[in-house]
Amino acid sequence: MPSPILQLLVLAGIAIFLILRLKSVLGTRDGFEKPPVPRPLEQPETRRDFEVIEGGPDRDIVDHVPSDSPSADALARMKRVEPSFGVSEFLSGARGAYEMILMAFDKGDLAAIKPFLDEDVYESFAEVVEAREAQGLTIESQFVGVRELELVNATFDEATGAAEITVRYVGEMTAVVRDRSGEIVEGSPTQVKRQKDIWTYGRHMGSDDPNWQLVATGE
Repeated sequence: MPSPILQLLVLAGIAIFLILRLKSVLGTRDGFEKPPVPRPLEQPETRRDFEVIEGGPDRDIVDHVPSDSPSADALARMKRVEPSFGVSEFLSGARGAYEMILMAFDKGDLAAIKPFLDEDVYESFAEVVEAREAQGLTIESQFVGVRELELVNATFDEATGAAEITVRYVGEMTAVVRDRSGEIVEGSPTQVKRQKDIWTYGRHMGSDDPNWQLVATGE
């Protein structure tokens, strides 16, 4: 049986070994230390998949006119009065209106396009159609497409709500003019010609009628 002294020495050695191990792992503290301050829970980082730029340029406007131009200012004021108005959407409609109005004019079918014409423009078109019919002339035309379309000017009177947008077109089409006997007096059924037009459309922003009317034509 081992002696009590030997047992005490073994236990003392084990105790010393454990104290040294604890110091190496936990370290030591000298003097008074404040208890550690609990750290607040960190908020999870919010992920932003996109960034909204306040006051940035309206691409729907500056893609079509210079940002510092009077036209850009007029278009921006139109959109403030009528937020649903879009410049790109307007130009898409103007492209379709160009073909519709040209073809109806050549056929002499003004009734189909009367809602889209200002009264003065309608009367001018009607005079040309009547004079053409009096001479026994008819036009046969085929629309090929719009080669160029450009917004050249925009104005807006906030006092009256009257807005006008001017568009320059370069269209392609074939056309022949025939006399009473059916003989071609002008044009060719196979030759594609380019036609340049500058049309101005008008509308009162904020009104219940969404249609723009052709208020002026030029070249």
